[in-house]
Amino acid sequence: MPGFSSIVITGASSGIGEALARDYAASGVALALTGRDSARLEQVAADCRARGATVETTTIDVTDGDRLAAWLLAFDDRHPVDLVLANAGVSIDKGGTTDLEITRLTFAINVDGVFNTVLPLLPRLEGRGRGQIGIVSSLAGFVGLPRSAAYGASKAALRVWGEGLRFVVKRRGIGVSVICPGFVISRMTAANPFPMPFLMGSDRASAIIRRGLARNAARIAFPFPTRAAIWLAAALPASLLAFALGG
Repeated sequence: MPGFSSIVITGASSGIGEALARDYAASGVALALTGRDSARLEQVAADCRARGATVETTTIDVTDGDRLAAWLLAFDDRHPVDLVLANAGVSIDKGGTTDLEITRLTFAINVDGVFNTVLPLLPRLEGRGRGQIGIVSSLAGFVGLPRSAAYGASKAALRVWGEGLRFVVKRRGIGVSVICPGFVISRMTAANPFPMPFLMGSDRASAIIRRGLARNAARIAFPFPTRAAIWLAAALPASLLAFALGG
């Protein structure tokens, strides 16, 4: 399994991002971690340093493209990045809200935030002819589900963009994996007001993701039961799917 020595992880203060940071932390590894919760982020950083990693942190909002790009490029100057994990995201349209500002904010963080993370570093990776990009989408990005239209749509946009980007940069030596989790224990899922089948721990999710990234898997979708159910739903005629979902 190939190793990564300089890793950027957004959304590293909780959930999948936190688990990935701790699991990648080791002697000789440099980590650039972002997160909204400064106290939690610094605790994650301390744990990673205890494992021998060099760690830099910031609470720059991923929607602030200029500031984030400057910070990422400065980190890359010191530690040439070979893995970018665009993980930061929100699910704030609970209950199926149609509020304009919530919809815009969801897309700003989930979509623009990924662009702001990946695209400034991409020329650097291409110049070195190596590197891996992990884009965290969701199984919710395969069908329009009740209660979370904006979240699902934002994750669908990431999935399609990432899968297309893979073909663009492959010939330049860069790998792209689109990560599509089901329900993973985090502060985001803790606020969900509905049942979450096959809910898994972030440590298990991290292990699955790391194996997929190591082999440059095009899509890392899990767990299998949720993945199978979503793909079956996506294969249904639109009218039948809408009826099954109560539409």
